Amino acid sequence: MKPKVLVTRKIQESPLTLLKEHAEVTINLEDRGMTPDEIMANLPGKVGLLSMGSDSISGKLLESGRDLKIVANNAVGFNNMDLAAATRLKIAATNTPEVLTDTTADLTFALMLGVARRIGEAERFVRAGKWVGWHPDLLLASDVHGKTLGIIGLGRIGCAVAKRSLGFNMEIVYNDIRKIEPGLVDLLRGKFLSLKELLAKSDFVTLHVPLNSETTHLIGREEFRAMKKTAFLINASRGPVVDEKALVEALQSGIIAGAGLDVFENEPRVSPELLKMENVLLVPHIGSATLATRGKMSLVAVNNILAVLRGEIPPNILNPEIYHK
Repeated sequence: MKPKVLVTRKIQESPLTLLKEHAEVTINLEDRGMTPDEIMANLPGKVGLLSMGSDSISGKLLESGRDLKIVANNAVGFNNMDLAAATRLKIAATNTPEVLTDTTADLTFALMLGVARRIGEAERFVRAGKWVGWHPDLLLASDVHGKTLGIIGLGRIGCAVAKRSLGFNMEIVYNDIRKIEPGLVDLLRGKFLSLKELLAKSDFVTLHVPLNSETTHLIGREEFRAMKKTAFLINASRGPVVDEKALVEALQSGIIAGAGLDVFENEPRVSPELLKMENVLLVPHIGSATLATRGKMSLVAVNNILAVLRGEIPPNILNPEIYHK
């Protein structure tokens, strides 16, 4: 009899077919995420759980899966999962790194260009029938080329954004708690600055850090006050990295010029004030949302599960210590 796997939301057909070849798969076919109670109700007898980044995988939930050997999170982030509990219960936890790097970097640059050049506002202007002809002052915006880009978190995605910025002749400054290889910094022509120095110097501040206790509200009132009034904040990392209430206040009072946001502090809820602002570009957490990338992510998640079913250590293990005797 095949081992049993629960998939909390339908994934792309090809990876799903591969999983079905090796496992008895239970899939949530509804067009919504499963609640924690629904996941727990379906976990008995399941060896694998293929979860989404929006699923809340708590310690209580993990404890209910007595046969569970792996949780394969279909996302690069894993702040939705109680990793400590998974480790304590000796359940392999995995994610889907690398395959979404370039796609998310593309989206980051789209947000940067979109908010600086007022693309969303201009598109709404045309659709509303307000455009009556060319005018020298119509929708004047900010340049991106030649500006200073401050990257907070120079990991895979941060580096991919930096590489794209070179084509726009941007000056790159960065801040990271990790030591970055000198060769990479030289390649990107980047300069390390303290967080405060970066905020004061940058025309665009883009966030590429994981969400944890140290990065929650990394950008708040004090940080916004350190930024230029002409600067833009770009966030395609995780919503709670930014204090959304402080962001609203900074935008309302003109402390910063605007923001491009793919993520929000209390998703899917967005602060009502942000919805009314023309100087904010808002998109619904679509950083990895291309056909090719989402397919690759699902395949990585499936392969992590298949590795465990074969008795192997999954390639994207987040808690390798569970295999140490």
